[in-house]
Parts: sequence; structure tokens; C-alpha cells
Amino acid sequence: MALVTSPDTMRAPVLCGLGSWTPPDILTNDQLASVLDTSDEWIRKRTGVVRRHVAAPGTATSELAVEAGQRALKSAGIDAVDALILATTTPDRPCPATAPDVATRLGLGAIAAFDIAAVCTGFIYALANGAGLIAAGIADRVLVIGAEVFTSLLNPSDRTTRAIFGDGAGAVVLRAGGVHDMGAIGPFTLGSDGRGADLIMIPAGGSRLPCREDSHGGQERYFVMHGQSVYRQAVHMMTQSSAKVLELANWPVSAVDWLVCHQANRRILSAVAARLGIPADRCLVNIDQVGNTAAASIPLALAHGAESGALVPGDHILLTGFGGGLTWGSTVLRWPEMVCGS
Repeated sequence: MALVTSPDTMRAPVLCGLGSWTPPDILTNDQLASVLDTSDEWIRKRTGVVRRHVAAPGTATSELAVEAGQRALKSAGIDAVDALILATTTPDRPCPATAPDVATRLGLGAIAAFDIAAVCTGFIYALANGAGLIAAGIADRVLVIGAEVFTSLLNPSDRTTRAIFGDGAGAVVLRAGGVHDMGAIGPFTLGSDGRGADLIMIPAGGSRLPCREDSHGGQERYFVMHGQSVYRQAVHMMTQSSAKVLELANWPVSAVDWLVCHQANRRILSAVAARLGIPADRCLVNIDQVGNTAAASIPLALAHGAESGALVPGDHILLTGFGGGLTWGSTVLRWPEMVCGS
């Protein structure tokens, strides 16, 4: 599905604030190797991850979301929005949604607040929802947060998933503006394919298979992923989605200053860039420092790029993600004048 912002007179979502937060505790590859049958070399070669941030036991996703949200609001220079959208695979509870609690703790009042569940594509889906609220005139300002305590889903004895994933949160503020404003976001391409639902999943915990501790040692409550199949699908769909959104935006590939992929795996990032014809040094990468943080991945990468000075006003940015569902999506923007809150 393609979502196009046009004509020129339409309201457009404009990025005006950015914030991030990662838990202070860091788990290195060597620390993992001390408790699992793995090594720093094995992890680096297969994933590109060197370390990841890990939330302390009992830390909820809402806590990370509030921290990132506060920083994004400060970056935007505002203390109020009309809606809050939280992309997460690790809500505080199955019911209710976590977003209303985050909105309350941020002091945002009785605004619209809801969760988006699209796993690693969640942030792109949430951006598209925020864009829709603004384009429809329902909201003038929207806070979009991607936050995960993904390590809470991992099997302690699974060296593959524990090597890849980390915890964190990133947030952006969108305001109503024009399609030619610096920071204007869009168009979007979004898609899904439920035939691949079993490639990235948590078997238990829903209505199909309620989580029971007495069944198979409770193993069904842990996250599982079929790596090789996911690799092929991720590379193909992020490449296809990116090419489509560039066509919709009327951007040649040569116009892209930075490719910001969901930080799934270093090899996936390299393959997508190569297939699109974007030089490797134009691919923004921070998976080595934070791991795969699912819905928090893209905003954390943007924050890294802003803080490092890599992203400068006027840069043409291509965002693309792929996750469970299967889901995928892409969008574009021109980087605005902005100070990241971290």
C-alpha cells in the first residue's frame, strides 16, 4: 500500500523533535560468551553487534518510552501534543495499551493515545498513523515513540536471539506543516504478508495459545525467529519498499544522502544498501552499539546520526523497516534544523 502526500496545499507531517533513551546497563559480547556457547567473534561476524543495552529486571517499556518522549518534547520546545502513538512489541501488559499510561506520565492530559503492534516495522507504521492524523486535521502535533524491553521476550539459553537484541526507546514529534517544509515526511509505502507469520513470533500468550507455565517448561512464551528465511524476506521487502517510495517521492537513488534501515543485522543492512545502489558509507549504522531494538531501532539510529553530526539540515533521508507479521514499510524526509534530546 502506498500513501502519498499531495497536492502541495495539503497538510503534511513535519519532524520537529527527536529524543532517545537506552538503559544504562550494557551487556557485551564477552559477557554473553561467559554464560553461553558463543564468542565475540561469532556474534560480530554474524550480526555486527558488539554490545547492547539491557533494562534492569522489573523495568517496563513505559519507563523507557517516557524518557524518550520527554527528550523529544524538549527537542521540539513544546509540552503538549494532540495524540501519542507508541510502537512496541513489549507492552507493559497485554491489556490495556501502554500509550495512555505514557501520555499521563508525560503530563499530556486526556489526549488520544494508542499502541501499534508491527514488531520491527512498528515505528514506520506509527509514523504513517501520525501522518494520517495530521493530514486529516484530527491532530496538529503528534508524539510518536518506539520503545522496547525486548530482552524480556528472549530465552536465556538461546545464543542467537540473545546475541542480537537489546532494549531502548526513541521518539519524534510531528507537527502540521507543508510538503515543502524542511522535515516534511512522506510519502509512505506499507505492506504485510501473513503467510510468513511463523517466521518471527512468540507462540504463546495470545488467545490462540494462552501462556501456561506447565507446558514444555513455558518455552512457548519466548521469542523465536527463523534466521535464514527472515534474512531473505527482509532484504527483498525492504529493497522493494524503498524503491517504491523513492519512485513516489520522485527521488533518484543518487539523491539519497542517508539510508536508515531497521537495525536488524549488519549483513541485512549491507545487502539492502547494495541492492538499492546506495554506497555502504551512506548507510547509517548503530547496531554495533545497541543491537536490534525492534520498534525503537529506527528512531535510535536517527538520534545517533543527529548526535554524531552525520545528519545535517537538508539531507535526503530514506527510512525502511521489516518485521514480524510479516510487515514492512518505508518513507522519506529532508532532515530539518533540530537538536536531538538524549
